[in-house]
Amino acid sequence: MSVDKSHHRAIIHVDMDAFYASVEQRDFPQYRGKPLIVGGDPQRRGVVATCSYEARKFGIHSAMASVTALRKCPQAIFVKPRFEVYRQVSKDIRRVFARFSDRIEPLSLDEAYLDVTEHARAPNSSVLIAKDIRAQIKQETGLIASAGVSYNKFLAKIASDQCKPDGLLYISPEQGPGFVQGLKIRDFYGVGKATEQTMHGLGIETGADLLPWHLAELQAVFGSSAEYYYQVARGIDERPVRNNRIRKSISTEDTFDQDLSDTEAMLAVLQTQAEQIQEQLTKLQVQGKTLTIKVKFSDFTQVTRSLSKVQGFYLAETITAEIPALLQSALIKPLAVRLLGVGVSSLNALGEVENNNQIDLFEE
Repeated sequence: MSVDKSHHRAIIHVDMDAFYASVEQRDFPQYRGKPLIVGGDPQRRGVVATCSYEARKFGIHSAMASVTALRKCPQAIFVKPRFEVYRQVSKDIRRVFARFSDRIEPLSLDEAYLDVTEHARAPNSSVLIAKDIRAQIKQETGLIASAGVSYNKFLAKIASDQCKPDGLLYISPEQGPGFVQGLKIRDFYGVGKATEQTMHGLGIETGADLLPWHLAELQAVFGSSAEYYYQVARGIDERPVRNNRIRKSISTEDTFDQDLSDTEAMLAVLQTQAEQIQEQLTKLQVQGKTLTIKVKFSDFTQVTRSLSKVQGFYLAETITAEIPALLQSALIKPLAVRLLGVGVSSLNALGEVENNNQIDLFEE
């Protein structure tokens, strides 16, 4: 299988390595070479925002409960995040990006897509551009960035994930389809834990397993997401790099093979979804003012219920504490449920919900 070369783009995905932790280790030499955890007070049921690579060796990761992280690594150093500093460093990094492209799509403070097609006419020039970007970020901020380079956003993102830390990986149009076939489904960008479990239940463990599935077959299981999975399994992703696409909400939903009638089973699903939402909130370092759940019944009618709080929603337990009442209010029909979803909207930086200060967030 080959990719049409007639309209190749040159896309770079730049992702800072352990961004918050790296800033702390840069600014405070006593933290260098040590397992450092940013965010999450073990005494207050916090969660890890990010951690240094020294901490990751102990199995610690973002969105993990702080008490769990401390149990895995008792010598870990916990520090409070300094979001104003991180935002300023992010602006410095984006100024570097602007020297190479005017088509930039930030995903969060520490990662972005760049379309450098207009500047990458010669063979391998996109790789040279990525090298220059990494070098200038290192020179001007003292921080390390990894970069993935390819002909579309999906593969550029996968490439940067694969080469971390401190790496650069190029996936050519000739390599793309074969590269995808060798990927584990969990490594597909856009495949969360629930979707991964569903695919595993269908016998889809890798990109090669996904490839034979027809679009109609995937649509029967995954609905509107099916076309994305169908295309990327073939190394195809036509999504453009979009400037300044402000993200206003984070949500997730699941459609069930068999409709649910048991309320406890519904609550278990919503609990898992709340944890997925927390992971995204943690990654973006935001909280939302409004929590919404979605219920679709077996007759395809849909009900949503929402709740807003001045202090906002960030931790999974804060979200799940409200879910039983919202679910009870939404179950207005004596019918089984075929879809459940959770969303958080009116996103703002941590600590700024009360003042309603919109921050610079961007949607994939």
